[in-house]
Amino acid sequence: MAAKEHVEEIRRTKFSIGGEPNPLTEDLHQAVKNLSAELYAKDVHFLMELIQNAEDNEYPKGVDPSLEFVITSKDITNTGAPATLLVFNNEKGFSRKNVESICSVGRSTKKGLRKRGYIGEKGIGFKSVFLITSQPYIFSNGYKIRFNEKPCQECNVGYIVPEWVEDSTLSAIQRVYGSSNALPTTTLVLPLKSEKVNPVKDQLSSIHPEVLLFLAKIKRLSVREDNEDPKLNTVSAISISSEKNFVTIKSMDAESYTLHLTADVSGNEDDTECGYYMWKQRFPVKKENKVDVRSEVEEWVITLAFPNGKRLNRGASMPGIYSFLPTETVTNFPFIIQADFLLASSRENILWDNKWNQGILDCVPVAFLNSFTSLIKSSETAPISSLPNQFRFLPVKESSHAKLNQVRDAIKAKIMNETIVPCESNTRQKLFCKPNEVGRLKPAFWSIMNSAKSLGLSFSNISSHGTYILTFSFDEEKYNSILEFLEIKYVDNEWYGKCIAGSNLVKGVQEELYMQLLVFIADNWSSSFYMTNIKNIPLIKYIGVDGKVNLFSINICANKLLAADSDHISWLINWNTEFHCCNSKFILPAVTQKAIGSCLKKHTLKKWLMEEVKVEFVSVGKYAGDLISSLKTDRKLAVTYAHFLYHSKKKDYLMKHEIRDLCTKMPIVDNYGQVTVRRDGVLVPAKGSKWVELIGSNPWRQYNYVELGEDYTRSVTYFGNNASGEDLVSFMKTYVGAADVPFLSPPNAAVPTLSSPLTKTNAFLLLRWLNYLRKKNVHLPEWFLSSIKNGSWLKITLSSFPGSRPPSESFMLEASSGSILQNGSVLVDIPLVDVKFYGNEIWNYKEDLKTVGVRFENKEACEFIGERLMSLAASSKLTRDNVASILKFIRYLGAHYIPSTELVNRIKQGKWVKTSLGDMTPDNSVLFSNEWKAASQLSNIPFIDQDYYGEVLSFKKELELLGVMVNFDKSRYQLVSDNLKSSSLLTSLSSEAMLLLLRCIEKLRSSDKLVQAVKNKKCVKTNLGYRCPSECFLVTSETKWGCLLQVFGSFPILDANFYGSSIFSMEKELKKIGVMIDFEDAAKEFTRIFKQQASASSIRKENVFSFLECYRKLKKIKIKLKFPEELTKCIREDKWLKTKLGDYKSPKECILFGADWESITPITILPFIDDSSNFYGNGIHDYKAELKLLGVTTEFKDGAKFVAAGLYLPECSSSITPASSCALLDSVKRLKESASEIPAKFLDKLSQKNWLKTYFGYKRPNECLLFSSDWGSFLKCDDGPFIDEQFYGSRIESYKEELNLLGVITEINKGCQMIASYLHSQSSFERINRFYKYLSDFKWEPADDDNKKIWLPRGSNNGEWVSPQDCVLHDKKNLFSGLLYVLEGYKYDTNILGFFAGIFNVKVHPSVDDYCNLWKKWEASGKQITHTECCAFWEFVVKNLNPETEKTFNKSFSKLPVSSPGSDGIFLSDKRDVFISDDLFLTDLFQRCSRPIFVWYPQPSSKTLTRTKLVDIYKKLGVRTISESAQKTLSNVDQVKLEPVSSKEKFMKRGLVKLILGFLADPNLKLETERRHEAVSRMLGLEAFETVDPMTVKYVLSLSCGDVVTVEAKRMIRWDKQNSKLFMQKREESGGHKSVTEHACHFGEVIAEGILWENEEVVPQLSELIRLGFLVEFDEEAIEFLMKMKNLQIYLEDHDYLSSIFSC
Repeated sequence: MAAKEHVEEIRRTKFSIGGEPNPLTEDLHQAVKNLSAELYAKDVHFLMELIQNAEDNEYPKGVDPSLEFVITSKDITNTGAPATLLVFNNEKGFSRKNVESICSVGRSTKKGLRKRGYIGEKGIGFKSVFLITSQPYIFSNGYKIRFNEKPCQECNVGYIVPEWVEDSTLSAIQRVYGSSNALPTTTLVLPLKSEKVNPVKDQLSSIHPEVLLFLAKIKRLSVREDNEDPKLNTVSAISISSEKNFVTIKSMDAESYTLHLTADVSGNEDDTECGYYMWKQRFPVKKENKVDVRSEVEEWVITLAFPNGKRLNRGASMPGIYSFLPTETVTNFPFIIQADFLLASSRENILWDNKWNQGILDCVPVAFLNSFTSLIKSSETAPISSLPNQFRFLPVKESSHAKLNQVRDAIKAKIMNETIVPCESNTRQKLFCKPNEVGRLKPAFWSIMNSAKSLGLSFSNISSHGTYILTFSFDEEKYNSILEFLEIKYVDNEWYGKCIAGSNLVKGVQEELYMQLLVFIADNWSSSFYMTNIKNIPLIKYIGVDGKVNLFSINICANKLLAADSDHISWLINWNTEFHCCNSKFILPAVTQKAIGSCLKKHTLKKWLMEEVKVEFVSVGKYAGDLISSLKTDRKLAVTYAHFLYHSKKKDYLMKHEIRDLCTKMPIVDNYGQVTVRRDGVLVPAKGSKWVELIGSNPWRQYNYVELGEDYTRSVTYFGNNASGEDLVSFMKTYVGAADVPFLSPPNAAVPTLSSPLTKTNAFLLLRWLNYLRKKNVHLPEWFLSSIKNGSWLKITLSSFPGSRPPSESFMLEASSGSILQNGSVLVDIPLVDVKFYGNEIWNYKEDLKTVGVRFENKEACEFIGERLMSLAASSKLTRDNVASILKFIRYLGAHYIPSTELVNRIKQGKWVKTSLGDMTPDNSVLFSNEWKAASQLSNIPFIDQDYYGEVLSFKKELELLGVMVNFDKSRYQLVSDNLKSSSLLTSLSSEAMLLLLRCIEKLRSSDKLVQAVKNKKCVKTNLGYRCPSECFLVTSETKWGCLLQVFGSFPILDANFYGSSIFSMEKELKKIGVMIDFEDAAKEFTRIFKQQASASSIRKENVFSFLECYRKLKKIKIKLKFPEELTKCIREDKWLKTKLGDYKSPKECILFGADWESITPITILPFIDDSSNFYGNGIHDYKAELKLLGVTTEFKDGAKFVAAGLYLPECSSSITPASSCALLDSVKRLKESASEIPAKFLDKLSQKNWLKTYFGYKRPNECLLFSSDWGSFLKCDDGPFIDEQFYGSRIESYKEELNLLGVITEINKGCQMIASYLHSQSSFERINRFYKYLSDFKWEPADDDNKKIWLPRGSNNGEWVSPQDCVLHDKKNLFSGLLYVLEGYKYDTNILGFFAGIFNVKVHPSVDDYCNLWKKWEASGKQITHTECCAFWEFVVKNLNPETEKTFNKSFSKLPVSSPGSDGIFLSDKRDVFISDDLFLTDLFQRCSRPIFVWYPQPSSKTLTRTKLVDIYKKLGVRTISESAQKTLSNVDQVKLEPVSSKEKFMKRGLVKLILGFLADPNLKLETERRHEAVSRMLGLEAFETVDPMTVKYVLSLSCGDVVTVEAKRMIRWDKQNSKLFMQKREESGGHKSVTEHACHFGEVIAEGILWENEEVVPQLSELIRLGFLVEFDEEAIEFLMKMKNLQIYLEDHDYLSSIFSC
């Protein structure tokens, strides 16, 4: 039955159209209603339904199943549709059963076929097209039908009633599809609903390139838009194809294969191809997971896809779960999961809680483990370095779905128990271990190990230290996330020590690598190795006593190793050997020390060696200093040390100050042969010394004065350096301080020989010694000086009798003075030095004698007498007669005009005067008289006891001379003060006592004692009795401030009647003792009481009103009283006014409420004075003026500071009224106009709260903008957070300055940063364009790179933000659309493009680096590039080639283009395996092999990209020529018999040369004369050989990969360019025309190619000419005719050249 009749039958029998009524029609009508409700209730993705149907279709054999979507603006069906979607499918076509099924509801032909691979679900299918069209058309297998969603008028049924369509629609379809192509078997025509055009275009543009990944049938899918004007196309075209390469594993339940997807996406030439490693595994369906909709399915088939490279995408999210077609589930896994999941109708997600799906997910970890193990271990030949890249498929990142995270955890658990991680192995066998058995190494140690391995060091036991070591290629930073997922941690710190100990890594490597090892340990010491066993490993090199290199462990070598400057190493090693390393110190080898010095991290290494290893870096001086402690008991070493210092100084290895310092510490061998370290002085050897004559044998040995031993006087040689005894002793004198008298510094010890008189000689030797020491400013030790001072060695005379006395008891006076003093002093005799014995020379040592105590002055003699008298007084009290004798002696000295000052001064110091207060010194005694009576009432005066002394008082003058006070005058006030009675006795003083006390206070410079004595005593008489001075007031008739005393009570007043009027002249003194005498004093006391009351909050309402009334009176006094600062401060700042806040505050902290405060009160808490009836009441307002004077704020305009302090913005910003906001801004204005700064806390409150209403909601001030007309030129008021003027009214603009102060941006030129901060949250292109225009005009510059983003629009409200580094303004060659975003392709104005370039640093054109990256991308992709792409790329290289870019290109290009004769595309091949075809014979041979090896040249050649330029560039990039690279391995040319022939006789005819010159002279070739003649000369220089045997030549070309390409050729003629030889096979005359023609062709090709190898494109033309010339045997006449026919000629210079060739 024909298709049309079948349709009519369905209409008639099923829907009763034109036939008998069908009783089931009503049921159909109800079923269609249900279908409609289901269709529109579900969020069905019609496109996926159509692809799913196509996958379930049947296809003819030998056909690649394909599906094509074409959308056009043409109304193909003439139904008024704004656009039409065409769907082409090359399936077998609709069968009768299919048509009947589609005309039914719920009768899918796929029912029960799930297990046979059908993927569609029951219920929707084809009918999903009704979501986008009301009349779908089907053309298939002769069926031409359409359906309508509206009920049929004849049967009242919609959706499923078929209607036949005429052929006109089919012809329109053909025009869209292409008239030259036959339509596929099945075509769907879907005229789109108007509201569905854009959604359909969006769905078509968003088809994922991986849609074919898991489809078993469909191999090709494409989407395109067809419009008469291609510029109107908005759908992103795509063409996708899949190809299954080969199966690698196949078993009963699993197989793996590689699948390649290719997606040709319009506008994107990158990432168009991707290979996928596919793993398909079957699992039996568990009973507990079965569901009704899959009841017939017995096994799950799970496929995992592992992308080999970047996945194909179109900017959308990357689906991670497929149910044959992609869902919208993003897994965050680096592999894709495919299985027969149950999906939501929208296909967006799988049903997570469905038990069927859960069963599938439970199997995924097993499938992953099997596939991953196969990936890692299947290839035995793959290098282990290639394996780490496969681990990128591990699900390292967590998923946003809990179920998927369970899958991830299960995968991890299985991987953790699998021997899967590649480890280091010293065999060829790969080693895999479980992750928990593997450890990582620090990168620095890897570097050390690899370097050591390159030197041949073995680490055969690397895995024998308790941990397997991760392979080096895996242990890299880029794999950190994978290794963390596998929980592979770094080896424990003990491992490194074991590895070092188990290898020869210390002694077996060079010093440079040894330094790297030490630096590694040093860098990680504190963090890793400090507490490990690495301390016990032999690690540190040193020179032992035997001179060989040995090793110390760090634990042992602490404080044992030394290092020095390179100049001193040998010196110290030699001496260290001489000292036998007595200090247990060893020196690092010289080579090690030099390596340390040249180490890049020498500072780190030195610091570690010094601080942790305790290596001491010493100078010669430091070494010498450290050595001292080891020499204490060894006599020989001690002397050797002295020689060491002597020679080190001589070689300038030690400075003088270093020698001196060391010599003070070095041990010395004394005259007993003992080593002593401690010494305070050194004596030269006794033999021949002066000190022995004066002192005898060394008496100071116990005081550490050492006498040098004889060892220092001997001559000794060390290392060829000799020192005599004299040199060494001299050195000891200079630096050790060995000395003799008089140059010896004495100890603090007595000289024993001074206890008896010295001979004159020794006495003068002693004096010379003292003289030397004095002149050298040497301090004389106490006991040394004392023995000289107190030793009886000095001869004296006493009353003309000789004797000896200590110098301290001796005098040297003038003869006359001495006689008088001896005669006048009855009680004392004076010892004088015997000048006659010593002679006048003794006077030369006057100063030295003074030093040891000899006295020379009369006053000293008087002091001596006085001391003796005082000693007499000390032993027994002076009697009245003794005192009389002293006074008479003083009178005697005065009579003889001898000053008695010193005697008096000495006598007056003794307490020998008897007074009323006991024994006193004279100057502290008083001779009583009436003048002293008043003072005696206040003080205890020491009056001389007149009853005891009696007549001695007649010596009044002498007593005054001794200091006794006789008269009372002004100078005695101090005595009164000093001897003041106890303060407890100074109460209730009489008027005379008080007046005297006040005079003392007046006259004395310091009267504090007197003041303090009476200040707190009730000594002042007042009207209220005796009171303390500080409680009293002195009030006069001038007092005006009495009212103050009435506020808190009365005050005590001074009694003027008791003291008399003179008391008023003592105001100053009264004030000193505390009496208050003026208003300030009264105010201070009032202030004190006021403060006391205020602090206790005890000032009542009555006190307040009383004070305010008094304050009013005082202000009305004609002579204004100036309130003291303290009082003013008190009444202004003390807290005495009660506020409504319930507390007391100072006036300046209070506000007197008024009507002008109403608007601000809702948003503030203010301290208003409590004027309620419960406290002050309204009466307080009567004192408004006084309160204002006191500091109370009474006006709102003056209260801005209170608003600032009491601001309380509510949590709900919407409750703040415009009036409150304006009042707040008024306060800001007042604060701004005031001189003081606006409080920071106030500004903080305003800045931290979202209280300003903007078009973007409530914001903080610094987040707001104030809109004005200036902004209107660029932005709209709702483009940003502009303050809402509709809410606040126009008044808000008057607060521009205040808003600006709060942080609101009011100036248009300052809003860039704010506007820019909202830029990245926008998606409207119009608004973003306005933003960019504004930012551009105001020269905005982003603060950091994070703010540098550029919007790429995808329609009006879609797009993406990209980095400027990924953009370029122009791409004239259209090469970078997949690598860079080309901004000129978007709708931005030119000035905005300039803004991008200037501010965002967007490149105007792709840079050299971009071209290099593009080439690298092409290299990595492995795909062919087009001729156009290659030309454009290399034109750029030619244009931009210079010495600098040449290096860049050379470094970047690892592959170069090669021509492939069998392909339109251009391959990229390793540049080591491509060659320049300079020998066309070889070129022809090697081009026959399957592998392209010759560099590409454009065909045809262009002016900008000539072959010559490319050859030059290729050579610079390292490409070799084929002639130099191909090796002739076998050639029977060398084996056959060759006969030399004459080239001129055989072929080198004049006609041939003329023909070639004429061709080369063609102006189009642009060959200069020299180049033409040079080309011909190559031919003329050929040697010709002829053979009868066939010629066969083999050439071998070795490639970098190890492959060898061999070619073989048979030619009648061959031009050996390298050797300039031409080989010819002898032509057989019997060969006929064929043989002649063959020779002609070979000859023409060879000669033309040899002449024009650099101009390959014109070789065929010259070859043709030569062939024609060969056939006429290059007859000159024939050649002339041929040249005329070809319009060829030669020039004069060519004629001359030709003649020169053939004239010979």
